Amino acid sequence: MPADDAGVVKQIHRYRHVTWRWQDVMGVRRTPSGRGAETDPSRTYRLWVRSLWHRRAVRALQRASHPPHHSAWLCIHRHEGRWNDPNPPFYGGLQMDLGFQRTYGRRLLQRKGTADHWTPLEQIWVAERAHRSGRGFYPWPNTARACGLI
Repeated sequence: MPADDAGVVKQIHRYRHVTWRWQDVMGVRRTPSGRGAETDPSRTYRLWVRSLWHRRAVRALQRASHPPHHSAWLCIHRHEGRWNDPNPPFYGGLQMDLGFQRTYGRRLLQRKGTADHWTPLEQIWVAERAHRSGRGFYPWPNTARACGLI
């Protein structure tokens, strides 16, 4: 494979990594991937695959940047701690305990540590996963009530 084609494959891997990272954060299934770009001799095909993964990465980031209930999570945050609050037993801007983090943010907890090391968007998506699981806003009973959510 020529050097410039190796660069295209490297870009494909990067875009795929970005796509999968945001899909993991959002708690959605990863987009499947094959090895065609590495094995197919066609440069045109590699460029097409790069373009495809680039579009997917952009869409994943756009979707991740606009979580459902975003304003509700920001209201809860205003009544809770700083986004980087490291004080146990509750961590981060939505004051998540370790059990909550293990249940709804396992990959982030393993990769980055407690919620005070996560970005605000990552914390919001972990809370959103709990909300989608049927818990709603009830893990934050007082602040959710103050925000008019329960």
